[in-house]
Amino acid sequence: MRKKVEFTERDFFKDAFSRAEIEKLLQGGKPSEMFNFRSPSFKKMELEQDKLTDTQLIDLMLKEPRLIRRPIVKIGKKVYFGADSKVLSDILK
Repeated sequence: MRKKVEFTERDFFKDAFSRAEIEKLLQGGKPSEMFNFRSPSFKKMELEQDKLTDTQLIDLMLKEPRLIRRPIVKIGKKVYFGADSKVLSDILK
């Protein structure tokens, strides 16, 4: 039997996240969990990953949404950043 899944889609390139929304999604976790260090946008910045503070990571994501790991999936109270379809399928079983 298949579960019915309802979802809300948001294009955060057009409807950008606020700092408060990012902090809420992180649920007390580290911004590095949400940050896409492999993004070409990040590589062009030539910044040292290990020298960036949590505040700086959030500032960068606010300025450049391409630095946010996609997709962002919230299931119940748990948030997944960059989860692939197999991981999401396993979660929903």
